[in-house]
Amino acid sequence: MSRDTINIHFVNAALTGAKRMGLDIDTLLSHVGIEAELLRQPKARISPDQYTRFARMLWLVTQDEHLGFDVQPRRLGTFAMMCQLIIHCKTLGQALERSTEFYRLFGDNWSVILERDKHEARLIPLIPSEHDPDHFLTESMLMIWHGLASWLIERRIPLERVQFGYSRPQHADEYDALFFAPVMQFNAQRTEVTFAADYLDLPIRQTEETLTEFLKTAPAQLLVKFKNTNSLTNRIREVLKSQIGEDMPTLNDVAAMLYLSPQTLRRRLATEGKSYQGVKDALRRDAAIHLLLNPELNLEDVAQHVGFSETSTFHRAFKKWTGVTPGLYRQLHSNLPAAENT
Repeated sequence: MSRDTINIHFVNAALTGAKRMGLDIDTLLSHVGIEAELLRQPKARISPDQYTRFARMLWLVTQDEHLGFDVQPRRLGTFAMMCQLIIHCKTLGQALERSTEFYRLFGDNWSVILERDKHEARLIPLIPSEHDPDHFLTESMLMIWHGLASWLIERRIPLERVQFGYSRPQHADEYDALFFAPVMQFNAQRTEVTFAADYLDLPIRQTEETLTEFLKTAPAQLLVKFKNTNSLTNRIREVLKSQIGEDMPTLNDVAAMLYLSPQTLRRRLATEGKSYQGVKDALRRDAAIHLLLNPELNLEDVAQHVGFSETSTFHRAFKKWTGVTPGLYRQLHSNLPAAENT
């Protein structure tokens, strides 16, 4: 899923295997421009580019596509070999079935299985919970398989239902970007994503040539790709992106742009677990994070770009959003001197 910024939780969770292997975490992070201090800031966020570099770096240093989570490493190149195996399948269903057969060669654990009935198809990850305490690999495998399936047919597959076999985590608000679906349930009997079975009958649109380009960044890029364009939250963000500033459109303005009544817009946002103010704040937060990485802009410039006439007000808002002041955030990400009043 395409996200403008990513919660630091996913960095912490991804490092579980590397820590088990005894790797130097501070050095690993420094190679991809992430300051280790951010791991201790629960509201901290990084850019998708940073996260993609981080994921690719982890695969390289662990030499394991399971990132050290399993006692038995999955050698680099396994995913690429599977993709080579399925690229000539006629339909998505055939490709996913062949994928599951391929990974069963390594055992029944640590795989994703496909179920299908008349109307629904389900992807179900099989990962021992004791090896994946934060559910990072479980969720990553679902994202990678959903992204791969969408890439194969050249269209994002909308999820109808997502169930998690564990309780709602503190960072659950992030799941809208990861697994947007009309129904999202925690404490379910098992973890799975559900989509219309008809998608399994669609033809594969990719070729050996496009696969070569795809594998230059996959599977890491699949963790941040395939943006959901169907959610109202995303449609509002797209409307507001070009109008970030002190005079951002009101809820009534945006409702009119989307041909909705204000009441309908509020109600539909609520079903997605969002509010209009929350969408605006998240957009300003993400814009500020990207602007702070530009050393040519001072903090006053950044504040004005995201709609704050007073730098002090921006400081307070940014600290509420991320847990750190903008000056400290800039220092941790770019090694620039800390700004005054941080």
